[in-house]
Amino acid sequence: MTIQKWTIIKMFNNYLTELFDFILPRFCTSCRNKLATAENTVCNSCLSKIKLADPEFIKSEYQRKYESKRIISSFVSQYIFEKDKELQHIIHALKYDKKFHIGIFLGKSLGKHFKSQFQSWNINMVIPIPLHHLKKAERGFNQSYYIAKGISSQTSIAVKANAIKRMRFTQSQTTMTLKEREENVEGAFKVRKTENVKGKNVLLVDDVMTTGATINECGRVLLEAGANQVYAATVALADF
Repeated sequence: MTIQKWTIIKMFNNYLTELFDFILPRFCTSCRNKLATAENTVCNSCLSKIKLADPEFIKSEYQRKYESKRIISSFVSQYIFEKDKELQHIIHALKYDKKFHIGIFLGKSLGKHFKSQFQSWNINMVIPIPLHHLKKAERGFNQSYYIAKGISSQTSIAVKANAIKRMRFTQSQTTMTLKEREENVEGAFKVRKTENVKGKNVLLVDDVMTTGATINECGRVLLEAGANQVYAATVALADF
């Protein structure tokens, strides 16, 4: 495709976006202000207020929550999750307002931000942390699946949404201690078909990492099923 043709197509797409925005305006998921033509899902003002996770903080969290268990080979996260701030509003809309496109938006950002990292890990498949079927029926979808789809769109790594099954319904972990969270998810997951993960490098994906208990448990069953190495990526790290 020539540069001239590409320019014409881009101008036409911008025109369509402006037209659709006039007929059916789009609003920022966080602040609810009208989005500009070039903005997608979240306005630039809100995006600028979300704290990026510092590499040293990511490293310290990996060492604190994963390294000693020897399950997760490495871990990355793009943002810091702060209570009552922009990112919480965005993730809340994803999980509870059925706005799955937010998950794709966040996943694309995560995939673009860490593309070279994922390539260096030689990832064979992306697996979203699964929801129990009752929770999925209540919510309508698994938010981590759409984050994984966003990552896949930037990296071309296949998503295997059904590789792991959540065997039992677990209680909300919001107010639990680390030990309680580990007990809550113990034995909660199972690999459906070991041949699908045997010898593979797997990237586990979730929205927010707090204690790492769920990711560790999923990683454990993957290694027991024969996965070569298990890595993890989340949109955000909880800084509390």
